[in-house]
Amino acid sequence: MPPFSDPPGNFSDPVLYSNRELSLLEFQRRVLEEAFDESNPLLERLKFLAIFGSNMDEFFMVRVSGIRKQVEARIMDVSADGLTPPEILASIRKTSMELYGNALQCLNRKVLPKLDKAGIHIENYADLTPTQQERIDLSFKEVIYPVLTPLAFDPGHPFPHISNLSLNFAIVIRDPKGREKFARLKVPDTLPRLLPVKRSSGNVRKDGTIPHHHYFVWLEQVIAKNLPSLFPGMVVVAAYPFRIIRDADIEIQELEADDLLESMQLSIRRRKFGSVVHVAIYENMPQNIRDLLVENLEIRSTELYSLSSPLGMSSFWQVYNQIERPDLKFPGYKPRIPRALNNLPPASNIFDAIAKENILIHHPYDSFTSVIDFLNAAARDPQVLAIKQTLYRVGQNSPVVDALLEASERGKQVAVLVELKARFDEESNITWARMLEQAGVHVVYGLVGLKTHSKIAMAVRQEGEGIRRYVHLATGNYNANTSRIYEDMGMFTCDEEIGADASDLFNYLTGYSTKQDYRKLLVAPVNLRQRLEILIRREMENAMAGRAARLIFKVNSIVDPGMISLLYEASQAGVKIDLFVRGMCCLKVGIKGVSENIRVTSIVGRYLEHSRLYYFFNGGKDEIYLGSADLMQRNLDHRVEVVFPLEKPEHVRYLRDEVLEKYLHDNLRARVMTADGTYKRLKPGLPQEAIDIQVWLMAHGHK
Repeated sequence: MPPFSDPPGNFSDPVLYSNRELSLLEFQRRVLEEAFDESNPLLERLKFLAIFGSNMDEFFMVRVSGIRKQVEARIMDVSADGLTPPEILASIRKTSMELYGNALQCLNRKVLPKLDKAGIHIENYADLTPTQQERIDLSFKEVIYPVLTPLAFDPGHPFPHISNLSLNFAIVIRDPKGREKFARLKVPDTLPRLLPVKRSSGNVRKDGTIPHHHYFVWLEQVIAKNLPSLFPGMVVVAAYPFRIIRDADIEIQELEADDLLESMQLSIRRRKFGSVVHVAIYENMPQNIRDLLVENLEIRSTELYSLSSPLGMSSFWQVYNQIERPDLKFPGYKPRIPRALNNLPPASNIFDAIAKENILIHHPYDSFTSVIDFLNAAARDPQVLAIKQTLYRVGQNSPVVDALLEASERGKQVAVLVELKARFDEESNITWARMLEQAGVHVVYGLVGLKTHSKIAMAVRQEGEGIRRYVHLATGNYNANTSRIYEDMGMFTCDEEIGADASDLFNYLTGYSTKQDYRKLLVAPVNLRQRLEILIRREMENAMAGRAARLIFKVNSIVDPGMISLLYEASQAGVKIDLFVRGMCCLKVGIKGVSENIRVTSIVGRYLEHSRLYYFFNGGKDEIYLGSADLMQRNLDHRVEVVFPLEKPEHVRYLRDEVLEKYLHDNLRARVMTADGTYKRLKPGLPQEAIDIQVWLMAHGHK
């Protein structure tokens, strides 16, 4: 690539940027690599295929639907990478077809045959023994048949609504007079997609032993075989499966909404009727049935995806979760209790430990129980007067919500911001919000025009004649379930200035406040972007003065053009930059005169890399910030985010010398971006030590 020749500071050339949607698809490619990787246990490889399937569903529901809306509205704005919306859709289709093909090839040629040898048999109906078919057909009559509802399509019956992520049959039938008719049948999602051929498949036996062999058959194949029983007196000519994905990106007219809760509930109902953006079919579907779907689903022919079996791979979560085969999964791991919280003296409590020192937590290597213990202690301690917290995604059966409910029942002042606009968690959050309100908790739903994505909890405690604020800040959600599979960091502190900032933040969230300055916290959309720019430019000044300068950022995504331009500028100034970006990265490396000093690495492994960390060399006086914000315009300008400093030297040294050092030398899970925007997976060469950062942290993490 020739040297970049634009004037300094001008980074508008499209050649400098990757498309965000195509970059996200490259992340799905890296997820697929884990399914191909034979060093991963077999059921884990199946799990990665399920993750790929779920990710692709969400990609079409949110990202593709957004681009499609631009095309329909004839918005032809060119993105930073120079592509128009129609060009982006065309590129998405081409890359998606390639990825789907690779995934299905991995499943059918590599994973399923090995699962079969290992005793996990995912069978086609036609391959079952006569005895097995008889058993399954009986199950159809008793369990499946009563649930099915065939819907005719003719002048007296309009084309039926087809729900999002549903698997269906387009059925051609012939009446006694020889006339062909069309019907649609939904494969019920209330039944498992993979039916156990034996009732014990996947379960521990009554005697406590684990069965070695498990047999499953596809629900849709069982239904297809038994279709004649649904159309007595008719001949079933053919049945063609298809699966649809709808636009599920909720739009909220907040400024016009009198009640955000009611508005959210209405929008969730509308999501079920969003326009269709993707229809997966098999190659044998004839053109007349394809035309019928295109016309009645109001899609373009390019939104038909002709694939091999099965349609939709997220169903494999069922097999992974149901089957107890430790020999086919990652070894079990028991998270640690941080040293500062382990074996507290009998007369002591968690508040005493936090009062002594800031406490760093690194999930899932450190247990999430410390966060639950903090909230439970706040609920039960008679000296605690109030608890304030933000909730973005808390999951089902949440011990965090249980603690808040108990605190309210015990007479504490409890104020909670429940973000109703947390995508795909809206219904769960509405349920929690109503439950908390009924218990007397002060619940707010967020700020107009902004999502509240920050992760912060505060307990206000009476101590002597004054009060002390104990604060938990984190990079990840207050979700006990995902904390076991998401890599995140958090900190407990009773630092007075951070406590005062936390109070100001909650006043901003729950009341009317236009506060524009914070003592230590970096808060979006107030001062985060400006403070990050100041810190980056400080490194640039050091580099231009001939001093060492270094940036190490670990984030989920880098998309914001302003931040990308600033990083290019820092690279030009001579700052050495390492970026760990799990997912989307629109920045490019290896551009002469622009990004020679930038290295981008993506880590994909057993745990989802989710923490956000910002390291600045600062002339040898290292500074590290952790927080909830990625380098995306939405995070910096349209969400309430909190980034907080690590001020304990021990924590800074640990993250710099051990954690980041190992991330920089990972050669098993690391993929390094190349100049063309693709990623190359690293492999240890002799006599290089093999390093998997996640395995290392399980064995050597912060004690």
